Amino acid sequence: MGFTNPIKEGLLENLNVELEERGNVKTDDFETSVAKVFCAGDMRRGQSLVVWAIAEGRDCARRVDAFLKERK
Repeated sequence: MGFTNPIKEGLLENLNVELEERGNVKTDDFETSVAKVFCAGDMRRGQSLVVWAIAEGRDCARRVDAFLKERK
């Protein structure tokens, strides 16, 4: 559909993920308010260009990798 907020029914609602004032998923260094749950792209920053989503996906993957390495 494009240019709509993340769908809250289902996963976000079931996990009780915190949202910011614009309705996007609130994150701190890609980690949501729910432990071990990460978010990137349109759900985190709002609707934008696909190049931002790609960059966010890569940055988030690096953050998840660091998170998992911290747990060893």
